[in-house]
Amino acid sequence: MISYDPLWKTMERKGETTYTLINKHGINPRTINNLKHGKSITLYTLERLCTILDCQAEDIVLFVPEA
Repeated sequence: MISYDPLWKTMERKGETTYTLINKHGINPRTINNLKHGKSITLYTLERLCTILDCQAEDIVLFVPEA
C-alpha cells in the first residue's frame, strides 16, 4: 500500500500548500485529489514534486507492506 503521509509533513516543513502546488507550480488539481485519496501518481509527478519541494522520493511517498 502507498502512503503520502510524508508528503503532507514535507509540505508543511517547506511552507507549501495544495493551493501553491496548483496555482504557483502548475500541479493539476486532479493530481492533488489523487494524493489526498491515496491513489497512484506518475513518476513524472513524483519527480516534479521532489523538484518543487527540494526533497527525495521518500519525503513524499512511503510503501507500507500489507499484512
